[in-house]
Amino acid sequence: MKINKYHTRHPEKEITDHSEILRIVKSQKFMTIAMSKDNEPYLITVNYAFDEGKNRFYFHCSKTGKKADFIHSNTKVWGQILEDKGYLIGQCDHAYCSVHFTGLAEFIDDENEKRRALDLLIEQLEPNPLPVKERFLKQVKLDSVGVVRIKVTQWSGKVNS
Repeated sequence: MKINKYHTRHPEKEITDHSEILRIVKSQKFMTIAMSKDNEPYLITVNYAFDEGKNRFYFHCSKTGKKADFIHSNTKVWGQILEDKGYLIGQCDHAYCSVHFTGLAEFIDDENEKRRALDLLIEQLEPNPLPVKERFLKQVKLDSVGVVRIKVTQWSGKVNS
């Protein structure tokens, strides 16, 4: 995985350790994704799962609509995951860790990958995933579910404490 070496004004705040970037990614439940289509920006926040072995994010959404139109039009996305550590009282500042990434987004057609993505989502979001998996993964018609894969191409991170 490539960690972006874009110039930062405060190099002491840059997260260069990839394991720290992964810790933040694995510890959060929501990410914000920026997209564009015909020079029009669009920003969404979604829950997600991350497959570390394949360096991919997954989220589910409708197969039609604004998100789908933007993804089909331009697969390049920018994403952010924020670990909010709270306002620093008396310092007029905020503590946080953030991970930014670029990637390529696309809808998944392969039923096995779709099932794996939904399985990962349930694992990440549910405190007791087994009954939810049994209820949803056995009943769902996979062809009706939209699942998006984002292949990460670059990472960067910042900490402010």
